[in-house]
Amino acid sequence: MKVKVGVSNHHVHLTKETFEILFGKNAILHKKYDLKQKGQYSCLETVTLKTSKAIIENVRLIGPLRAYNQVEILSSDAKLLGINPPIRNSGDLANSESITIIGPNGQINLENGCIIANRHIHINSRAKCKYQDGNIVKVKTKDNIIIDNVHIKKDDTFSLQMHIDKDEASLFNLKNDDIVEILGR
Repeated sequence: MKVKVGVSNHHVHLTKETFEILFGKNAILHKKYDLKQKGQYSCLETVTLKTSKAIIENVRLIGPLRAYNQVEILSSDAKLLGINPPIRNSGDLANSESITIIGPNGQINLENGCIIANRHIHINSRAKCKYQDGNIVKVKTKDNIIIDNVHIKKDDTFSLQMHIDKDEASLFNLKNDDIVEILGR
């Protein structure tokens, strides 16, 4: 099975309550562009991430607003910020890193909300496919590099796409819309 690659940079998902603390009461998200996954979009709004060691400015918000706050950073960001977030699935935030998020109208200290997202493949659950949600597979790149530990995520809203962060994309010589092949478990 062949899959297009989507490379992601650091980004933030927020709840309505947190968004209003950072951007003001009754603030709304403004769409910059749609993402491949249905209903998700990159926002014009950005925040600053801060630890006791460093800050990273202009970190993009991803909409729509969610039921939980989550900061997804790169390994290189973690090194710069002096933190050690776990590599996890989105939403798996227990015992993850803490980080301060600063917006134009306020800031919050987010406990257990910062991760490095694992590499994963989104598959629509209605698609005929032998892979199940939670399977872990290998993929082969155009340069015949084998990438292990790629998690399968299935949902009826997903579009077929492999997500890999910017640091790993560089390591494996991948860019947006490159094609990889799922080899199986």
